[in-house]
Amino acid sequence: MATVLRPNIDHWQERVDLAAAFRWTARLDMHEGVANHYSVAVDDRHFLINPKNRHFSRVRASELVLCDALDEATMDRPDAPERTAWALHGALHRNKPDARCVLHVHSKYATVLACLEDSRLPPIDQNAMRFFDRMAIDTGFDGMGLDDEAERVSHAFGDKPILVMGNHGIMVTAPSVALAFDELYYLERACMVYVTALMTGQPLRIASDAVARKTMEQWLEQPDQAENHLAELKAILDAEDSDYAR
Repeated sequence: MATVLRPNIDHWQERVDLAAAFRWTARLDMHEGVANHYSVAVDDRHFLINPKNRHFSRVRASELVLCDALDEATMDRPDAPERTAWALHGALHRNKPDARCVLHVHSKYATVLACLEDSRLPPIDQNAMRFFDRMAIDTGFDGMGLDDEAERVSHAFGDKPILVMGNHGIMVTAPSVALAFDELYYLERACMVYVTALMTGQPLRIASDAVARKTMEQWLEQPDQAENHLAELKAILDAEDSDYAR
């Protein structure tokens, strides 16, 4: 079954892509039920985000809420998103224009990394090397992502696309839904390998900075991988007659 396009609903392709990301995040058990949020910017001030209290496994493209990052009256609407969703993602879309897609989760292994005193991800396998020198680490956690905390977090990225949110979780930004989800997927796998390696109690085989940087650059030279990855995930959902694209 092919994805059905709905030209009568604005930003339909972005909606379909983001809905597919929600569904697969649930399947991979990287979600927090109704508590985490994904967003994608559709212009310089407006972004789509998941509706309040909708489980990741049930999000549909047509249900995504269009918000204005510069208009606080968004939270007065009957379809207003959850408070931390508006605060964190609104701040990111205001303050980090290159963050077209923002994925925030408390996935198991990335959150373990965020709970360690040293939250760096060492280059012990090629998935980890993908993120070499591409992640910022925030050690200033000051409560749930509301108001001043949301603004602070939005600036904690610096020039990096990924933020390890100490005592909290992970936030991934990218120019597209496909690239953001691909990054999130491989980051969780890299963290899983690292945490599992630590559990062995054995010394780690850590690659040199030169090799790690070379491998990271090789990862970034594969521009089609993320699009192909998401296309395959949507094809699987389509074959199952999923309602994500409705």
